[in-house]
Amino acid sequence: MARVNVGMIGYNFMGKAHSNAWKQAPLFFDPPFEPVLKVVCGRHAEPLAAFAERWGWAETETDWRKVVERADVDIIDIAVPTHLHREIAVAAARAGKHIFCEKPFALNVAQAREMCEAAEAAGVRHYVNHNYRRCPAVTLAKQMIDDGRIGTIFHWRGAYLQSWIVDPDFPLTWQLSRETAGAGPHYDLNSHSVDLARFLVGEIKSVSAMTAHFVTERPLPPETGQTAFGAARAGTRKAPVTVDDAAFMLVEFANGALGSFEASRFALGRKNYNCFEIYGDKGSLAFDLERMNELMYFSADDPGCAQGFRTILATEPTHPYLQGWWPPGHIIGYEHAFVHAVVDFLQAVAGQAAIQPDFRDGLRCMQVLEAGLKSAENGRRITLNGTE
Repeated sequence: MARVNVGMIGYNFMGKAHSNAWKQAPLFFDPPFEPVLKVVCGRHAEPLAAFAERWGWAETETDWRKVVERADVDIIDIAVPTHLHREIAVAAARAGKHIFCEKPFALNVAQAREMCEAAEAAGVRHYVNHNYRRCPAVTLAKQMIDDGRIGTIFHWRGAYLQSWIVDPDFPLTWQLSRETAGAGPHYDLNSHSVDLARFLVGEIKSVSAMTAHFVTERPLPPETGQTAFGAARAGTRKAPVTVDDAAFMLVEFANGALGSFEASRFALGRKNYNCFEIYGDKGSLAFDLERMNELMYFSADDPGCAQGFRTILATEPTHPYLQGWWPPGHIIGYEHAFVHAVVDFLQAVAGQAAIQPDFRDGLRCMQVLEAGLKSAENGRRITLNGTE
């Protein structure tokens, strides 16, 4: 099998998920290339070296520019905080590298457009990792919608709820600063929901939103490299929280459907509750990431005495991506959607298929999210024209 060399920028939470995906893809599927974990890049040499040894990266580097410029690197995997995406992606595109980029895509529409234009001008493959599209149950929902199983769509209802910053003493990580994150859960969580809504329902025509700030300042972390998840220790100095803590958004889709989006990090009892409901004139679908192997389906064609939501256990080999995994009923987990993304991306690099969401999708998603922020600031509904 031919090989492609991967250079990954970043090595914390997403670095683990991405490393695992690159390693697992050729073991369970038959991609056109075998990905080689060539070099991983991070700011702190000692923990970076430990990470590389654990996950099988051949080399380490502390300057991302050197990774991008290497002639022996084919793919740049961007797994760093949002404010670093633009510069790395643009440089990678200009160096002719294919780009696998984490979400949220950018800090704003201007950055997203620059990244998109650079990648398209370079003719490289580019992908934004909204990995939940590649949960088998979600891809199955797409197939059922395209097959007309729920008919004309009336409503989308989406929610992405977490609770990891309810404690006011949780430290001010990079996710809580507009300079480094762009926004709070409205970007971090709603970006996933908006991508799923565009994937399953269609383009969004107008938005109306509101945001809330429940904790206005937080302690600074006592040391660099503080991550959002796991045990967090705070210092004594405090600084302002400059992003939203929760965001609600109403939208109108171009096809006439209506939608609602809820995103919060203050929903006690919810750890990673990413769900949607889609209602049409022939049926309905519902999905909950915390039960990611299941898809709920209601059909209006069922006789009245037997109507009700049924649970489809999306683990059959005929379901999307499941041919590579286990026998029916043997469920898969969070990390598997990353593997599916890598497999599809490698096929795109080989020219065998397109890959979505790409940077053009990332730009359109950012247009919706940024319009939501503007709506929350001025209290007005904002219509999107698709070119702003």
